Amino acid sequence: MRVDDYKFMDIVDAMACVNQRVNLIGVVVETGVPKRSKGTDYFCSVKIIDESRASGIHINFFAASMERLPQVENVGDILLVSHVVVKTRPSEPYALFNKTFSHFALFEGGDSSIEELVPYQTSSRYKPRDDDKKFIMKLKKWYIPQNTNVLNETLFLREIKEAENLKLFCKILHISNVKDNEPMLFVWDGTDTPPAPLEAKLEDEMESPLPLQFEPSLSRDILCTFPTVGTILRMSVNQGNEKLGLQCFRPNKWVKLTNVKCEVRSALWIATLMPFSKISYMRDDDDAVTSRLRSYNERYASKWGRMPFTSFPWSSDITGTSHSDVPFVTLMDILTYPEVMYKYRCVVRVVATIPCRAVDFRSPSGVYRVRLTLEDPTARIHAFLYAEDGVNFFGNDHSVDVLTKKRNKLLGVSNDDGMQSVENVTRNPPWIQCCLFSYYINESDVWGSRNYRITDTTCLG
Repeated sequence: MRVDDYKFMDIVDAMACVNQRVNLIGVVVETGVPKRSKGTDYFCSVKIIDESRASGIHINFFAASMERLPQVENVGDILLVSHVVVKTRPSEPYALFNKTFSHFALFEGGDSSIEELVPYQTSSRYKPRDDDKKFIMKLKKWYIPQNTNVLNETLFLREIKEAENLKLFCKILHISNVKDNEPMLFVWDGTDTPPAPLEAKLEDEMESPLPLQFEPSLSRDILCTFPTVGTILRMSVNQGNEKLGLQCFRPNKWVKLTNVKCEVRSALWIATLMPFSKISYMRDDDDAVTSRLRSYNERYASKWGRMPFTSFPWSSDITGTSHSDVPFVTLMDILTYPEVMYKYRCVVRVVATIPCRAVDFRSPSGVYRVRLTLEDPTARIHAFLYAEDGVNFFGNDHSVDVLTKKRNKLLGVSNDDGMQSVENVTRNPPWIQCCLFSYYINESDVWGSRNYRITDTTCLG
């Protein structure tokens, strides 16, 4: 073995060695989303830094399978690579890992003694050397996580907007295949996504109702593992025609995501990891993580913490309830409550009704039977107004004009936009208070047949 095989170069010096093999060691600050290359291999990019270059260098890895790519556990871990070839492109040089003659090793960052320096992943050609340890320990002493930068350069979910290059810092709560083996991530940071405007015609609700969620309904067991305060944002994975397995993503980990696309579909926020998105997993004890959790814990402990952020300082005065002393809960609290039958008080928006025309709210015999689609930052559900609850809600004046005006106020429709039929106008329904009662309609399947009814609530508009 040549003497150069034992020599690690500073990144700044290695960048000048175009088309040469070099050995590098650095701190991982970012990884790309693994994907299939244009050929038969799998590909990912890992960015490392050292004392010589704070902006670091990207190392592009190719491997015959996803499992053979580096599986970086956390930002701050140490990556050692040997015999990578420095290449150049218009923006800046990068290093190329060749699966035939290059090798790598990943070591846990953070505090550890030299005796504990055992790699948690290596390539098949890697051979450990005692001299490696002193370089690793030097990097560990030098690297100080830039937690302030993580918090300053990323958005809370409450700050997201429709764009393609957002940076988010959140926790992956759950991962599942939604259809055709496409993974969907469920991410959360303890805050509420902003309410999305609605642009569908009211008449469309009958034939094409607003979805309650994008994915097939999750089991109650899974829902009960989710936090009940704060939006759980659905995040799809866009890999073109290639499908990635769930092993690419790690649940119950806080992560910084770069170049994420966010958009509104069916008045629900959805995010998408793009082929060029970057992932940085964070340690549970990282200051950025503890800062986000501290903010969430303060909200959770607050008397008004279950009210949507955008409803403050208070919900609209369109409705009133008979139980003003009962604490508010979220719709996720309701979905995961351990008893099938119970009463709740919450702050929600009415985003749709069936029937859509107020003239049809009552049956020919005069009985109210209306299905409302309710949402808050945590969930969207159907709730029914039936019989006496409908009378209590709408009042004693059953004229079509009065009912239409009340419907329009609930749905965020200006009365100037039409009385009976509302065309494709942008709506922003107000936050209202209501009481809900959960019940079942099938004794042999009480949870599967669980429904919700609006009760003890009056529309004052």
